[in-house]
Amino acid sequence: MVSKMWNRLNHHKLAVVIAIAVLARLAVLLLLPDVFAYSEPGGEIHGSVAYDDYAQNLLATGVYGRSAGLPDASLPPLYSLVLAAIYGVFGRSYLAVALWHIVFDALSIALLADICRRLLDNPPRSPRQVRGRQDPPRSPRQVRGRQDPTLADGGHGEVVGALAGLFFALYPYLIFQNLALNDTALWILLLHTFVWLLILLRERAQWGKRTVSLALAAGVALGISALARALLPSLALLALPWFALRLGWRGALLRMLPVMIASLLVVLPWLLRGAAIYGGFVPIALNSGENIYQGNHPHTTAILRAGYDVQWLGAPLDAPPRDQGLARNAFLSQAGWNYLRDNPAQIPQLLLTKLLVHWNPQVTPLNNLRQGERLTTDENGRVYIVTGGESHVGVTRANAAYQESSLFAVLGRGIHLLYFSALWLLAIVGAWLRRRDWRSLSLLYAVQLSQTLMYLLFHPSTRYRSPTDPLLFVFSALAIAHFAARWRENRR
Repeated sequence: MVSKMWNRLNHHKLAVVIAIAVLARLAVLLLLPDVFAYSEPGGEIHGSVAYDDYAQNLLATGVYGRSAGLPDASLPPLYSLVLAAIYGVFGRSYLAVALWHIVFDALSIALLADICRRLLDNPPRSPRQVRGRQDPPRSPRQVRGRQDPTLADGGHGEVVGALAGLFFALYPYLIFQNLALNDTALWILLLHTFVWLLILLRERAQWGKRTVSLALAAGVALGISALARALLPSLALLALPWFALRLGWRGALLRMLPVMIASLLVVLPWLLRGAAIYGGFVPIALNSGENIYQGNHPHTTAILRAGYDVQWLGAPLDAPPRDQGLARNAFLSQAGWNYLRDNPAQIPQLLLTKLLVHWNPQVTPLNNLRQGERLTTDENGRVYIVTGGESHVGVTRANAAYQESSLFAVLGRGIHLLYFSALWLLAIVGAWLRRRDWRSLSLLYAVQLSQTLMYLLFHPSTRYRSPTDPLLFVFSALAIAHFAARWRENRR
């Protein structure tokens, strides 16, 4: 009886993992209602208050803007539009939002599993094979005269996908993030969808209607993702060599060109709207200049090393006011570029600090402002916390959940440190063990590299890195699958 049940569970790995993910999130949602119930009386939003404002104003006035009835493009619109749709059908309900986020996570896990299956169970082919020439499909292990036990059966990708999905399902940080009011769950779904479509597109050796359809679908996914966070174009560029490894450069360009064109067509209406509102080009949203300025400032390194988020950096006194959005965005962006141009000797230290923050196994930022606190710096770059008076803009009671003195923060940060550190080390081992499979796995490297580079340009934190963590856990799963296969081989 037990054997039959185990075989049944083993046969439905993905369904079991998704069920675990759903139950884990429902349990946290029910156990911590005071944390997530922002729509209840006295509730506080964990995440972004701005998304809630945009969604409510859109429903009330039909205009996308932070101020009711006044159109703007201060933030990318996608998540606010999704949130408005949820509010329109179910009311302003934290429970409805959390349940939809759980659905997004379930879909992301399903895509993650298929990504693993396609990358690991489909043998890589060289451009010569694609063009019909003979090129013996020998694995590096066979060349050395021995077989890697993890490649011994055809279901390896399915096993690794289930393990990676399980690591995602039980990842404490993303459970919390994806139950709160922010775009992380949606962004992970968009990222996985784009990666999955790229893999499907690369599998098409011959050009035809199916290939064109997949290229256009990938382009639509890329364009839609830009309306949430404009970060995936860098991944699309890094995917070109990955396509060329299998299809040659001509095949790579033929497939990626319609992807780029379709993505531009998707964002074009939004770009035209921004130009009509502000009378000039708006690069998706008007928060890019602020992010460049905060991430490339004389005090950025000091603030990050002190454990705080550079979002608390105030704009220069001579910056245009917020109601002059286009001019303010250009001014702040230029201020960031000017700092890099005028201080080349500080760039290595700045980039190294950002890199360490981005890949810190602890939750970053390490410290958060409390109500009644403001962050300031002196001429020497020393960081001070000023108490009394008004809080910094954006500091709310919800920040108390992240203060180191609270049990929630101490326990949550400790669990995250243990969980992520273990999987991070396993991922390094897995990448090393499968280093000779770089032709197929390099797309996963491109994901990590592209997103790391983007946040080195702006400013990093765990919240910005975490959407790529499930794809990092693929390497963790590879390591465990390898050692499990070795153990089974030794038992025989």
